[in-house]
Amino acid sequence: MKVAYWIVAALLALLYLYSGGIKVVRSKDQLRPMMGWIDTVPLRLVRTIGVLEVLGALGLVLPPMTGVTPGLALEAAIGLVLIQVGAIWLHLSRGEAKMIGFNVVLLALAGVAIWLATTWL
Repeated sequence: MKVAYWIVAALLALLYLYSGGIKVVRSKDQLRPMMGWIDTVPLRLVRTIGVLEVLGALGLVLPPMTGVTPGLALEAAIGLVLIQVGAIWLHLSRGEAKMIGFNVVLLALAGVAIWLATTWL
């Protein structure tokens, strides 16, 4: 189970480090082509989501890797599930049901990470 956890955690961490990182450092104009919803939410919220994604990615990897409070990996995975629930809700509220496919995949992977993170408890 630990090998499976590391595969899922590494994949999610890479995706969320990139996604969260660009939300933190890029301007609204740079984000607009990738994120049609960017003008419907305050930039401060976009930055907060980005920070939470980066923290979630780090939380999946660092605690189990260092052995310091490895149970935090479970909380990080739960946080990433909540981020995806919010993303799906946002897309559905904007009538973008066709856009949620990738969010559903990330939600499922984060759910698997929750299950696999119980290895560290």
